[in-house]
Amino acid sequence: MQPEIICLGEPMLEFNQQPTGLYLSGHGGDTSNCAIAAARQGASVGYWTRLGADAFGDSFMQLWSDESVDCSRVERDGTAPTGIYFVTHGAEGHRFSYYRAGSAASRMTPAMLPDDYIAGAKILHLSGISQAISDSAAATVVRAIDIACEAGVQVSYDTNLRLSLWPVERARAVTHAAMARCRIALPGLDDALHLTGRDEPDAIVDFYLDLGAEIVALTLGASGTLVATPAERRRIAGRKVVPVDATAAGDTFDGAFLAEIAAGRDPFAAARYANAAAALSTQGFGAVAPMPRRPDVEVFFDEQT
Repeated sequence: MQPEIICLGEPMLEFNQQPTGLYLSGHGGDTSNCAIAAARQGASVGYWTRLGADAFGDSFMQLWSDESVDCSRVERDGTAPTGIYFVTHGAEGHRFSYYRAGSAASRMTPAMLPDDYIAGAKILHLSGISQAISDSAAATVVRAIDIACEAGVQVSYDTNLRLSLWPVERARAVTHAAMARCRIALPGLDDALHLTGRDEPDAIVDFYLDLGAEIVALTLGASGTLVATPAERRRIAGRKVVPVDATAAGDTFDGAFLAEIAAGRDPFAAARYANAAAALSTQGFGAVAPMPRRPDVEVFFDEQT
């Protein structure tokens, strides 16, 4: 079956610090998280990447199968590992430590892409992290955008800035070039402050519209989301919760938002739904485990409407 949404990037095994000081293992990686979040909302989703031929890679293959994310085109590499990261928590919030150098995903090249798989989708979702992990991965993302644009596939892009991976000057050049070819721009406020040099949400939204995006959903944390098209913009209020762990809340927003767009919802309705899904995802530890499924989001959405 050809999925409607294809996500591409680097999945990573997660070790998330608990209040006891012990670490809970789980799964992460921004575009993998997005794929799972979208699938939990009922979307038809596929994922493409490269994994190590190791136990961590096996666990991702099982996860995607369990979550109804098509992974039939994922490649395995017997000479490179699956990446891992640790999440610690403190007064300043959650902090990430990555161990991904030389990972199987970082060795992806444009020639490895499943062109037909991408061309058959409705939406291709990518992120800045996927372009930051290596030069060959950056080129692979560019080629994936080429394939999608040539086939009339909508491209979605989350800047997901990680300054530990690349300098801001290069991040600006690469992500702006990608955003200029995307239909759906999904920046976060903190990222956008660094990348655009603008300090007001409306100015940031204008920046990405001027690059060429047709839909911009600028996430503002607890304050909600500023959604804009060339013709209209609205601030969509956030949903009130007491957060436990915000890991992957942005990825959950992306997945829920894209699931709604793929189902034919307008971007403002999609953002209202995605805000609810993202809020619920902060109610537990880890990236994947707390991600809500559609019935839970709908109940929560109705309770706060």
